[in-house]
Amino acid sequence: MSLHEGLARSEIELGAPTRRALPYSSLKRFLDILVSMAAILLCSPLLMLIAAAVRLDSPGPILFRQRRGGLGGAPFTILKFRTMTATEDGPEVIQAQKDDPRITRIGHRLRPFFLDELPQLFNVLRGEMSLVGPRPHALVHDIYFGARIEGYSRRYTVKPGITGWAQIHGARGQTPLDADMQARTVLDLWYVEHANFVLDLLVLIRTPFELFRRG
Repeated sequence: MSLHEGLARSEIELGAPTRRALPYSSLKRFLDILVSMAAILLCSPLLMLIAAAVRLDSPGPILFRQRRGGLGGAPFTILKFRTMTATEDGPEVIQAQKDDPRITRIGHRLRPFFLDELPQLFNVLRGEMSLVGPRPHALVHDIYFGARIEGYSRRYTVKPGITGWAQIHGARGQTPLDADMQARTVLDLWYVEHANFVLDLLVLIRTPFELFRRG
C-alpha cells in the first residue's frame, strides 16, 4: 500500500472527530492559547539560545518539520528543534533509538528533557495541536500501527497534544515493539474517553515532574 492510499484509508476509518461539550471545548482552546502564548514569551530567550546552538552544532535546518496525523487524521506539519542528522518525512521514517548515531551533540542534551519539543507551542497556538492529547506520530507510522492495533485511529478523534495521559504514565520515546505502542494506545484511548478540563490540568501539572524524574 502506498503512503497516499494508506492516508486516504486512514481518514475514512477515522470518521468525524469526537464532539465534546461546548464549555469544555471552549475552555480547552482558551487554555491552549493562554498557556502557549505565555510559554512562548517566557521561553523566548531559551528558544533563541537553543536555535543558535542547533545552528552551530551541525549543518542543517534549525527546525525539524514532519507531517503527522492531526484531528480527524488530517495531516499537519509538526515543529521541533532538529536533534538528528536525519530529517525523514516520507514512506520510510526510522524511529530514534537509544544511543542513535544520528543524534547530534546538542540533541543529546535537548532530548532527555524534551526541550526539542518547545516549537510545538506554535502548533498549539495555530490550533493544529493541543497542550494535552495523544502524541502524534509520523504518517507512515499511523498507517503501520493503524493496521495492527485495534482502535488506534480513535486517538485522532481529539487533537494531538504536546503531552498526554500516556506520557505522564511513562509512555514516552521509542516504541520498538508493537506491544509498546499497544500499551501507549490503551492509555491514549482512556484519555479520549475521559477527557475533561480538570484532567487536562492534572496532566499539565504532572508533566514537569515526570520529565525531571525520567530525564
